[in-house]
Amino acid sequence: MRKPVIVAFAALPVLVLPAAVAGFVPAAGAAPARPDLAKLVTVKDMKAHLAAFQEIADFNGGDRAAGSAGYDVSVRYVVGRLRKAGLTPKVQKFTYPYWRERSHAALARTAPSKASYKLEKDFLTLAYSGSGDVTAPVVAVDIPAKGDGTSGCEKADFKGFTKGSIALLQRGTCTFATKAAKAKAAGASAVLIFNKAGEKGPVNGTLSKPVALPALGPSHAVGAELAKAAKKGGLKLRVKTDTVHGKKKSSNVIADTERGRADNVVLAGAHLDSVPAGPGINDNGTGAAALLAVATKIKELGKSDLRNRVRFAWWGAEEEGLRGSAHYVDSLSEAQRGRIALNLNFDMLGSPNGTRGVYDGDHSTGTGTRAPAGSGAIEKMFQDYFKGRKLPTTESEFNGRSDYGPFIEKGIPSGGIDTGAEDLKTAAEAKAFGGKAGKAYDACYHAKCDRLKNVNLKLLDGNADGVAHVIQHLAQTTVAVNGGARLDLAQDPTYTPLWQGPYLLR
Repeated sequence: MRKPVIVAFAALPVLVLPAAVAGFVPAAGAAPARPDLAKLVTVKDMKAHLAAFQEIADFNGGDRAAGSAGYDVSVRYVVGRLRKAGLTPKVQKFTYPYWRERSHAALARTAPSKASYKLEKDFLTLAYSGSGDVTAPVVAVDIPAKGDGTSGCEKADFKGFTKGSIALLQRGTCTFATKAAKAKAAGASAVLIFNKAGEKGPVNGTLSKPVALPALGPSHAVGAELAKAAKKGGLKLRVKTDTVHGKKKSSNVIADTERGRADNVVLAGAHLDSVPAGPGINDNGTGAAALLAVATKIKELGKSDLRNRVRFAWWGAEEEGLRGSAHYVDSLSEAQRGRIALNLNFDMLGSPNGTRGVYDGDHSTGTGTRAPAGSGAIEKMFQDYFKGRKLPTTESEFNGRSDYGPFIEKGIPSGGIDTGAEDLKTAAEAKAFGGKAGKAYDACYHAKCDRLKNVNLKLLDGNADGVAHVIQHLAQTTVAVNGGARLDLAQDPTYTPLWQGPYLLR
């Protein structure tokens, strides 16, 4: 402890104690230190939430997928922590279209020679494929000599198509749903939509809703081989799928701060569900835990820091195609949507070989979807914060892979961060962020091994600081995003996402 400092006033000695002395009370009128939400949110808090999500999965079938006991208990956990922190969460229930494979699909050539193709390596079942076991001739439909083409996108493509045949199409231009629907209308018994040239592996796509015929997505190599054989004539294939579809129930958890303008809401969200294959601790326990850590500490902010209402949301059934966030946005009236100033999305914040990807709000990369005006300002807020911490960033494209999609579609400015999924880390990224080039950002993506030990806690800790900092700034002012005023929003007719959650659309 430092010695007291003596200052003389009117010849009388006055004892002045340093601020560090225990029990020191600031002079009347002195401004108290402004709370720093980034410092209040700790990795210890997040690790406790991740451990809870792991335990929930371990004792409830190994996952926290939508419609499962593991998800329902995860909802209860989040609700309980929010209530303990003084918030009043609401559980918004919804129904979504359900689809699963009951047994493995099969693809085999039966004539003029025989060959079998391997699931996952050579082909995948398109989500919402119907069931069937078909052996029939193959008709190649408008396969382009090069480029993407429009195979199966137009009714005229099927002119002269023999009913009962298997339609062979190439991915390109229109959605898989459009291609499958036109093949079904032409009398196809099954449909194969193979990948474009230059794209690796089979098609991991979705038809968005059930289609009453088997539908597979082969790789480009397999598809090109089959197209060549089909043109020669005599090609027959066996296509077998065994699927089930129907309706399932899930829920979102939503909680608002008590303070702040109700007509200028900062909405921060993360999906709570995992895939059925595993507990989903990085995807997306990390985003859910970071958001929960911020929500339970935000009460520490004063009135001057909470001028705008902050709404926290944990979305259900993201892995089923953004079902929870889409239901929420669709359930709002136009006036209610207009009160949402912006959307923040956090999906995978601790990938073990990850980067620090800030969503490309200003479309500077020229890839993905152009986000609504104001999204660039959100991007800069994250970039400036991490730059000040001397933490490198890269840019992530808006492509429809996470729950920002329904908000962008309705014209709501959006932003956020992620750390990468199944794609491979580049040499430049390895130099900037560490880790191994040529390896997946998360080798346990959508797998059983996505457990607590799969999380890069150091990366998560820094990212959560950025989440907290930007939320605190926007809770005080959204002037850089929307001028600080309610927006008149209109659905963006140009919004054409490539993905719907984990599935390609086209």
